[in-house]
Amino acid sequence: MTQETQVAVESDDVPGPLAGAVTGAAYGMLFLLGVVLGVVGGFQHAWYAGQVPVAAIAWLAALFAVPYAMGRLMGGRLGALVPAVGWLLVSYLLATPQQAGDLAIAGNSAGYWYLYGGAVAVAAAVVVTRSTNSWLLTSYSRA
Repeated sequence: MTQETQVAVESDDVPGPLAGAVTGAAYGMLFLLGVVLGVVGGFQHAWYAGQVPVAAIAWLAALFAVPYAMGRLMGGRLGALVPAVGWLLVSYLLATPQQAGDLAIAGNSAGYWYLYGGAVAVAAAVVVTRSTNSWLLTSYSRA
């Protein structure tokens, strides 16, 4: 490798001026992903098969998998925490009675499984996520 190529490769490893903006945008999108999970799950968790709330139980798997995957892809627990916080905020907002007396997540077995089981699932996803380097924000050289 010539000296010019080596200098070009080393200069690619220096983060650009937009690295902070890209990081902020990535975490903002993860928060929005958590909000979308909360809105969709809040209205679609109450499907039953007999007496079993199958949709709420299926949402538990999704509520563990999505934050865990995002934490692994972003390379740290913060990547798992951000969508979990988005989901928690929206879900607990949908579980509180509104002025009209309506609420999306009712106090039945499906609502309890979805709300409390989901809180345990996202907390577990954050706890078991290990911190590594982020694949998204790593710059690669073209040598």
